[in-house]
Amino acid sequence: MKTFKKGGVHPAECKLSAGSPIREAALPKQAVFSMFQHIGAPAKPVVKKGDMVKVGTLLGEAGGFVSAPVYSSVSGKVTKVDVALDASDTRRMAVYVDVDGDEWEASIDRSTTLERLADHPELDSQTIIDRIKQAGIVGMGGATFPCHVKLCPPPGTKAECVIINAVECEPYLTADHSLMLEHPDEILEGVELIMKAVNVTRGYIGIENNKPDAIRLLTDHAQSHPNIEVVPLKVKYPQGGEKQLIDAVIGREVPAPPAIPIHVGAVVQNVGTAFAIYEAVMKHKPLIDRIITVTGKSVANPSNLKARLGTPFQQLIDECGGLPADTGKIIGGGPMMGKALISLDIPMTKGSSGLLIINQQEARRAEAQPCIRCAKCVTACPMGLEPFLLATLSSQHMWEEAEHNDIVSCIECGSCSFTCPSHRHLLDNIRLGKQTVMGIIRSRQAK
Repeated sequence: MKTFKKGGVHPAECKLSAGSPIREAALPKQAVFSMFQHIGAPAKPVVKKGDMVKVGTLLGEAGGFVSAPVYSSVSGKVTKVDVALDASDTRRMAVYVDVDGDEWEASIDRSTTLERLADHPELDSQTIIDRIKQAGIVGMGGATFPCHVKLCPPPGTKAECVIINAVECEPYLTADHSLMLEHPDEILEGVELIMKAVNVTRGYIGIENNKPDAIRLLTDHAQSHPNIEVVPLKVKYPQGGEKQLIDAVIGREVPAPPAIPIHVGAVVQNVGTAFAIYEAVMKHKPLIDRIITVTGKSVANPSNLKARLGTPFQQLIDECGGLPADTGKIIGGGPMMGKALISLDIPMTKGSSGLLIINQQEARRAEAQPCIRCAKCVTACPMGLEPFLLATLSSQHMWEEAEHNDIVSCIECGSCSFTCPSHRHLLDNIRLGKQTVMGIIRSRQAK
């Protein structure tokens, strides 16, 4: 069975919500829509206080090519256009809507009828990309890169295949797993749309073998899609990283930055993105909701919720039994790459894949000890880096040396910190160093 070659670790899976059917979350009383739900330029608000909106009404237009529009997921009145705290602990421009009913824009097809690409010859590559761009689709795996940009390869590059990331290797998270079990045909049609958008005839769906039910189901449904292959993968973190997935599925290694997957002929999209693309192109539905896992060992009812964007995290936790008394930390995302939240008033965004509630005992970080030179972090690093060195260079502000030792290639997976017997804060220091070095590189290129 396939997997990537370099490094990797095996954290406890803790898939507490696996097998839980998707539940529809209740509408919020007030929804807050950040204009910064994607990598790139933030969206620009196009509504003002007092405007009435419906589900699917444009709230913010794209602020540039690498940007994405934001749509309302609720109907009601715009109460203000102001700043709001987001999961990165930053106040950003946002639109506040007081919810009144659930009235949808007439252009959105709300039926469950499956639309097949084979029945729509009018959908050429450019039309598909235009609809994806207009709907505000971004990468749903967490990176939130505007999808239409990935589907427009830079000059001198050519796509050879599409790879769908259905790995969901983060412990605890099961949103993608539940989506595959309930919407296999829509996902496969979404893959066909991506393939047509980039003009390739080969698609792969990579799934780790801890999801045998999803592998069987998608393999069965893919019989009517001969150009799409479901690829079972060994369980190893971080197999969901783009470069690791490409290595595992087609055996090609993406060079160091600035090289990207298209330089080895691959276009990678998350399985949730494939589903969102199906809805955008076939149902004219902008990205207004998504599946999010709310979980934790003390959570009364770990669940996979289909929730509207803009819903406060507090409401989603309440729907799963409320905040446990022994809560020590709340993570946006999974335990390996997610980030701690400082408030539950933060609204759900396009990149919200999970809410992980960690009890006080597990949340307590062990005191860091001196490095014992065991090199476990080097063995674990899926990028072949030397995390102990990069962390030290960062803590000493030795930016030139950090750049020379390829700190920008770090994918911030956390494998180094996970495996360190001295409990050193390797990822924290490397993340700071990477951000600083990338800023230096951008300044140098701007001169």
